[in-house]
Amino acid sequence: MVSSYLGEAGFNVTHAPSGGAGIARAGRGEFDALILDLMLPDMDGLEVCRRVRAAAETPILMLTARGDAMDRVVGLEMGADDYLPKPFEPRELLARLKAILRRRSGDKTGDVLRFGRLQIDPGALEVRLDGEPCALTSHQFALLLVLARHAGRVMSRDAIMDLLRHERLEAFDRSIDVHISRIRAAIEDNPKKPRRVITVRGAGYVFAKAQD
Repeated sequence: MVSSYLGEAGFNVTHAPSGGAGIARAGRGEFDALILDLMLPDMDGLEVCRRVRAAAETPILMLTARGDAMDRVVGLEMGADDYLPKPFEPRELLARLKAILRRRSGDKTGDVLRFGRLQIDPGALEVRLDGEPCALTSHQFALLLVLARHAGRVMSRDAIMDLLRHERLEAFDRSIDVHISRIRAAIEDNPKKPRRVITVRGAGYVFAKAQD
């Protein structure tokens, strides 16, 4: 159903019936995005996500019928860019996929942002610390860019969601917190004592203007 719908929407879709086949095909081809069902016949979809993400930065949209929010959190921690619970409307799937691809294409008009040893390049979708690239998913890059463009200002979760217009991040699940944790792991010298992306208890997050 998903393959047929996306094909009619103009996408060239490759289908894999199992986790093992999906990993093999993802390793052989260059895909703009991957849609991953967590309920697979041969292995856990989260394990597929982990293996694919270890080999490539291709955006991953998870489909899940599981009711436990922890599965979504674990998926995001493993590098998925977004999730969509079943049952879903095909139009929502298409909208989520297009949003991921928009983030992937980047903001070509933005100048490189420099904060001491940290550089954020919107055109290249690239973050560098001391000249070395930082591994972030497209969603994490978009979130970091929002915070960096409002450096010095405390951003509530609602404000972040409003600026990430193409996202559906619920303030009461842990999606934003999970992504912030991943961002800190990539750009902070000590993620447990962050100096770049700082939590303001009860208010949100602030990206520090002054950095080493």
